Amino acid sequence: MAGRDMKNFYIGIAVLAVVGAGAIWMVRTDSQGAGPELVDPLPVTGESFPGYILGSDSAPVQITEFADFQCPACGQFAVLTAPDIKQRLVASGQVRFVFKDFPLDMHRNSVPAHLAAACADEQGQFWTMHDQIFFRQRDWAEVRRPERTFHGYARDLGLDLRQYDECMDSRRYAGRLARSRQDGAQLGVASTPTLIIGNLRVTGAIPYDSLTVLVNRAAAAAR
Repeated sequence: MAGRDMKNFYIGIAVLAVVGAGAIWMVRTDSQGAGPELVDPLPVTGESFPGYILGSDSAPVQITEFADFQCPACGQFAVLTAPDIKQRLVASGQVRFVFKDFPLDMHRNSVPAHLAAACADEQGQFWTMHDQIFFRQRDWAEVRRPERTFHGYARDLGLDLRQYDECMDSRRYAGRLARSRQDGAQLGVASTPTLIIGNLRVTGAIPYDSLTVLVNRAAAAAR
């Protein structure tokens, strides 16, 4: 029920803004030159974490999202745009979607949220935890001990709680979060969400229609 409430909350505040956001984003791109920018690919090293991946390696376009779980705009993107990406672009083989951690220092509960998702990934439940964290963002974003909330999500998802708690207590993925932030910084990521679509970097929770324009552009360039 809480997940549906969160979706309704975002839809309620954004139902008029979705179309407007697309128009504003396109105007900004056209008039101020603040739209997509070319980026060079990151070199792959032994320490690189490829991110959490949906879709086929043979997809012609990769979308990499650098996101902060506590970022409201990232929550909006997760609720309003990401489902269409998964259902219409990933499922059809057009896109490979990658989520990369980019917790911001300004959000005190962000790192525990990213660690919770990483610990859920140990048990094959990253994407379900990802959805719980984003769809229920307002339940944990300002609490003093968000780990308790995430423990509840882990229980609801049927995770082995002993393994999950040991993972959280050890903070064993903290170094990976730091490296993911470094990867983003090398690509010019400074705020969230930032999307790398092919070799184009774009910032903000852009609506689906605007995103598909960039996907088509990247697909054409890859041919």
